[in-house]
Amino acid sequence: MKTTSANLENLPEQPPAEVSAQLPVWLQRLSLVVYVVFCMWLGIVIVLLPWSELWSSNALLTRWPAFRPFLQHGFVRGAISGLGFLDVWLGISEAIHYRDRR
Repeated sequence: MKTTSANLENLPEQPPAEVSAQLPVWLQRLSLVVYVVFCMWLGIVIVLLPWSELWSSNALLTRWPAFRPFLQHGFVRGAISGLGFLDVWLGISEAIHYRDRR
């Protein structure tokens, strides 16, 4: 049996299916806390790591010594620290702008 456009127009419209079930409020808040703590922790580590001794004496630099001047350059260290600050900012921003979805 062939389906024509006239047959499709006569079909009743179905309500759109809900994309995802709503999570309970406590689970939304718990996921927010985990996300914020993770962003803050990772951001602080990324901010401080390029300026620590671990950055200048690691296995990567031992294996590829030609890579050392690039990683020791102040611009590269600052750019990586900037990514850390961005990560901290994302965590704080998410905490400030949080709204319960009910």
